[in-house]
Amino acid sequence: MSDAADTKYRERMATKKQVVDERIARATIERGVLILMKGNGKGKSSSAFGTLARALGHGHRAAVIQFIKGRKATGEYLFFKDHPQVNFHVMGHGFTWETQDATKDRDAALAAWAQAEVYLQDPNYHFLVFDELSYMLKYGHLEPERVAKALAARPAHQNVIVTGRTMARELQDIADTISIVNDERHAFRQGVKAQPGIEY
Repeated sequence: MSDAADTKYRERMATKKQVVDERIARATIERGVLILMKGNGKGKSSSAFGTLARALGHGHRAAVIQFIKGRKATGEYLFFKDHPQVNFHVMGHGFTWETQDATKDRDAALAAWAQAEVYLQDPNYHFLVFDELSYMLKYGHLEPERVAKALAARPAHQNVIVTGRTMARELQDIADTISIVNDERHAFRQGVKAQPGIEY
């Protein structure tokens, strides 16, 4: 790199640093956040579990509730189930097109949400993952007002991630961060079979 190019680069980075430092200085609020991971792309739950690993690295106590997945052979369950700082609940009966039983699905959703409300009232838990909770609202198994009210009333330091393709307006209205994972291409549509360690 020439001297002129090096000087220009350093000036550009100095300007960028000033902008970033000013943004950091303005962020003075300390509290937990509600994060919604939505969209039709792959990676919403993966992002949530990556953040779970980060929280555990800081010694935070955590809980996970999976609202749809009905099997306990997923990689995330096998990895986190014995961690002393994690309570892991697989409370669904599988995908709705598998069960084809609205009453069974609704009862499972209500039981899972009752457990979620216990954690949302417990200040000992710093990080919660409600995996695929959004589908329970979409299919009418849970009332969005009840869910939003409990999320809004949680302990001030508590962080929550909710995953699912679509999100009820009530949750989006109170969310701090909303990320959209888009589907540009997926191996499944090319005939590639779902595999452990990637899809589950």
